[in-house]
Amino acid sequence: MAPSSAEADSAVSSSGRLLVLYASQTGNAMDAAERVGREAERGGCPAVDVLSMDSFDPSRLPSERFVVFVVSTTGQGDPPDSMKGFWRYMLRKDLDRQWLEGIHHAVFGLGDSGYQKYNFAAKKLDRRLLHLGAEPVLEIGLGDDQHPSGYEGALDPWLLSMWKSLNEINPSLLPRVSDINDPNLSFLGDPKVHVIYYSSNEVTQDPILLDSNKIISSARSMSPALRFHADGEPPYMLQMIPLNLAVELGLNSEKLATSIYIGIKVKKQCLTKEGTDRDVRHFELEDPSSVCHLYYTVMSFFATSEREKERLQYFASPEGRDDLYQYNQKESRTVLEVLEDFPSVQMPFEWLVQLTPPLKKRAFSISSSPLAHPNQIHLTVSVVAWVTPFKRTRRGLCSTWLAGLNPNKGNLIPCWIHQGSLPPPRPLVPLVLIGPGTGCAPFRAFVEERAAQAAAEPTAPVLFFFGCRNQENDFLYKDFWLTHAQDEGVLSSKRGGGFFVAFSRDQPQKALRRKCLPMLQLR
Repeated sequence: MAPSSAEADSAVSSSGRLLVLYASQTGNAMDAAERVGREAERGGCPAVDVLSMDSFDPSRLPSERFVVFVVSTTGQGDPPDSMKGFWRYMLRKDLDRQWLEGIHHAVFGLGDSGYQKYNFAAKKLDRRLLHLGAEPVLEIGLGDDQHPSGYEGALDPWLLSMWKSLNEINPSLLPRVSDINDPNLSFLGDPKVHVIYYSSNEVTQDPILLDSNKIISSARSMSPALRFHADGEPPYMLQMIPLNLAVELGLNSEKLATSIYIGIKVKKQCLTKEGTDRDVRHFELEDPSSVCHLYYTVMSFFATSEREKERLQYFASPEGRDDLYQYNQKESRTVLEVLEDFPSVQMPFEWLVQLTPPLKKRAFSISSSPLAHPNQIHLTVSVVAWVTPFKRTRRGLCSTWLAGLNPNKGNLIPCWIHQGSLPPPRPLVPLVLIGPGTGCAPFRAFVEERAAQAAAEPTAPVLFFFGCRNQENDFLYKDFWLTHAQDEGVLSSKRGGGFFVAFSRDQPQKALRRKCLPMLQLR
């Protein structure tokens, strides 16, 4: 007779359960968290859940016994968007010092030591957990993008210590702990996704029509205008998803044993949760950030060439971590390029879907005011390109795709609009704006808004400080700023305002930030 669900839950609870919660902005923390979950399963953990913080009810935290937190830091020490609701709950004043008593926790942070508030989100979370009575399994781990091996340079030894400590606390949690780092392990297991195919005509999106797409500097910055019908409060931030560039990059669909242009849905197969669907019709096959460490482990199981198999196993091993970092992250290799470099690999499509995240939304500040451009949204986008250490030219996925769109062809762009955290201030609030390069985007909207308001009511002065490399190549919206800086414009001295600029590469020596020239002198 099969055990009841209550009996099964009791068995799992007595033998141990590991909950892994992550908060990720770009996907790195999610990759690290999934690695924690995979290694726990390899060690024989009876039940493992890997969840984003925004999909977990924090009020359930006291019922857990072993929890691993993997948290990235964004901006100036800010938590990722997916952590904000969880963090607000954790800061509630009615949570006492015994609220998390009996919980064993571990925290790993991902950050960049080049920033002042290095791993701030993870450090704050760790302190709060201790304050609420949770017991640390080991000291907080801090991954650093500045390390030669990236965050994994700290994650590798931290995980070794964590598994050892957890095994000492509760041996039944990891009955096969020695298997976690066994290099001779030959069993991969089944993919944890089920792919459901459907017609691409069934895909539902809320697209926005591209009206125009203008190059606004010789350094390849552009200002696309999107048609938008306002409903409610005007938006100040827009997110979009770039469509796949596989045709341009010459993807061999036979390598994937299917066409990437069909529509699919993915149902995750979870040990303790119901499966959930996610639309992954467009993959990040061209995004360098999408090639995670697990790719190389899984690819080694499907390589028919012994030479390629050995190379992939080396990349997946701790000994090959530094070389993998140089090959993968430093060179910004994409999924397609890695598959081309290992042609004997015939990876089942389900594994490709599991390993490749759906395209992430790209966020842009809106650079137009609805008072000046009703039913339109303007963006300011720099077409990104860079050269890798091995002199390979790489291009930004979203900006390259956006720059190539022809507005005469009626392009529809999947977009999401938000109120954002920086709306235009009220008319009588004085403004000091500092926005070099494309950082001027939201301030163009501010100036347009203030100019429209000034035609009907009193407004406060506006000072804008702008900087770029060259006057001829990078002076974004030159005519716009000059127009508003003269006569009775909102940036004019007559209104108490001003427009100031510094060109860092037009002088024999780079202009210092404090040496901004009044723009009217350059006319």
